[in-house]
Amino acid sequence: MEHFAAEDILHIVIQPGKESGTEEISPNITAELNADGELIGVEILDANTYIRDAVLESVQAKLLSRK
Repeated sequence: MEHFAAEDILHIVIQPGKESGTEEISPNITAELNADGELIGVEILDANTYIRDAVLESVQAKLLSRK
């Protein structure tokens, strides 16, 4: 995993390999694929905001389910 702070991009390597294509999962998340169409990485744009929002949603849901 590597975070490029200046661009706020988080790159997660799933397995080594040469990227042959990409698939947009959501507006800020791209799956990186090898020539066989296997997932080799994930790129998250605006990573700080995305991760903060995802964590907040998860925590809020957990807290609300306790009531």
